[in-house]
Amino acid sequence: MAGKVYDVKADWDDEAKVWCATSDEVPGLATEAGTLDGLVEKLRVLVPELLELNGVLSSEAARLASFRVCAERVEVPRAVA
Repeated sequence: MAGKVYDVKADWDDEAKVWCATSDEVPGLATEAGTLDGLVEKLRVLVPELLELNGVLSSEAARLASFRVCAERVEVPRAVA
């Protein structure tokens, strides 16, 4: 049986030009990266660490924890001069 999949929300911050990740299911998660792939790389380390440090999962279970990144980026068309 597959374990729980933890949801992570990623939003594009157009002013800072970074992807920002947070999660209601992973206590303390708040990180950013310049690319979505870079963000996922950081999450591969942070999600298990935070799940273990916050007592959500044991060390062994945290290493196997799966997560889903739901990303949203809204673009506003700009006039071309």
